[in-house]
Amino acid sequence: MEENIKKEIMDQLADSEVIVEGGDSKFTVHVKSDSFIGKTIIQQHKIIYAILNKYIETGEIHALTLKTKPKT
Repeated sequence: MEENIKKEIMDQLADSEVIVEGGDSKFTVHVKSDSFIGKTIIQQHKIIYAILNKYIETGEIHALTLKTKPKT
């Protein structure tokens, strides 16, 4: 599942650096992306939640901790 999460984010945010930790439907995801420049933490998290929504809806992701920031 970790690789699926990483691939989904990298497919949507091509410039991103992604690290996924966890398992058993509980994950911490670290994302650095130029797409986050000028965006608040809430806006950054909404982008990631939108990308991963299908996994959240199916219960494949039950708990998600996000650590996001712009690359620069």
